[in-house]
Amino acid sequence: MTQTTAKTETTMSNHDAITDVTGLRVGHARVEGAGALSGTTVVLAPEGGAVAAVDVRGGGPGTRETDALDPRNLVQRIEALVLTGGSAYGLDSAGGVMAWLEERGRGVRVGPEPSHVVPVVPAACVFDLGRGGDFSARPDAATGRAAVEAAAATELHARVETGAVGAGTGAVVGGLKGGVGTASTVLESGITVGALVVVNAVGSALDPETGVLYGEYFQGGRPAYPDPAVHEAARRLLAEARARNTPPPLNTTLAVVATDADLTRAQAQKFAGTAHDGIARAVRPVHLLNDGDTVFALATGDRPLPPEGGPLALNDILAAGADAVTRAIVKAVRDVIEGVAGPGGDFPAHRELYGPDATINSLSNKRS
Repeated sequence: MTQTTAKTETTMSNHDAITDVTGLRVGHARVEGAGALSGTTVVLAPEGGAVAAVDVRGGGPGTRETDALDPRNLVQRIEALVLTGGSAYGLDSAGGVMAWLEERGRGVRVGPEPSHVVPVVPAACVFDLGRGGDFSARPDAATGRAAVEAAAATELHARVETGAVGAGTGAVVGGLKGGVGTASTVLESGITVGALVVVNAVGSALDPETGVLYGEYFQGGRPAYPDPAVHEAARRLLAEARARNTPPPLNTTLAVVATDADLTRAQAQKFAGTAHDGIARAVRPVHLLNDGDTVFALATGDRPLPPEGGPLALNDILAAGADAVTRAIVKAVRDVIEGVAGPGGDFPAHRELYGPDATINSLSNKRS
C-alpha cells in the first residue's frame, strides 16, 4: 500500500482500517433474497459513546438524527452510526440498531432507571433501489440489527471486510461497481486517524484519459498507468455498459472519519467538513444535486491533542482524515471482486477491467 504524502503521517496502523481507532467496531449485513442488492453497515462506538459530528454537502441527502449532532444541541455522545442502502426506506435499519442498544442500556439517560435511555443513532443512506432488480428489496430494522450484532461480535482492532458488502452491496461509481473501503494512519503524536467510506457516486473514480483512479494521484509517487490496449478495451466496455443502463436518479458517497484524539464537538464538526476534500480528490464531479454526500466524524477521546500545537494541533488530524478518505475510496473500488450484470444494470468491477488478468479478449468475453 502506498503511503500518503502528508508530512505528519509516520506509520500505517495495524490493519489500515477505521478499527485501528481503539474501541470502534464495524459490522455489515446484506438484504437476502432474489433481486436484492443492498445492505447496511454499522460503526459501533465503545460503550459510553464517542463525540460525533456530521457535514452534509450533497444536494440529495437522506439522513436521520443528524440535527442531534449540531454542537449547539443537547446530545454529547453517540453509541453507533448507520450507513445503509435502500435510499430513505433503508433508514429503517437504524431502528434495529436503536433497539439493540436499548436492550443494553446504551443511550442518552432520560429517567431514574438504567434502562431509561434513548439511543441516538444517526444514519445516512445511499440510493441503490432496484440495483438487484427488485425495487422493494431494501434494508429494514432486521438488517440494522444484524449489522450491529456483527459489529459487536468482532474483536478490538479487527479487520474490516471491504468491497461489495454492507451498505456498499449495491453501490456504483461512475458506471463501475462501487463498495466499502477503509484506511487509517498514525500521526507523529501517536494519534490514530481512520476512515470508512461507501462509494456510490454519480461522478467517476476513474480518469478517462489514463485509466488511473483519481485518488491514486494523491498517494505519493507516480501512479501505475494501465497498458494502453487494456485501457482502451476497458473504456469501450464501460461505455457500452453505461449505454445499457438507465441514468441513476440518485447516488451518494458516505464516509465516517474517526480518531482517538480528545476533540470537542466543534472540532469534530470541522473534522467532518474537511474530510469532504478526500472525496473531492477521488471522485469527479462531486457534491451534485443527485448525490447526498455525507461525512460523519467520531472522536473517542483517548488521547489529548499535543499541547505544543495549541489550537492548530487539530490541523494534522484534519489533513490525515481527508487523506484517509481518499485512500479508502481507492480501496473500495479496487476491493470489489466482481461486477454485476442483470435487470438492475450492468456495472463491471475495476479489477475485471484493469486487473492482472484483464486482456482485450477476456474483457470482451466477460461483458458479452
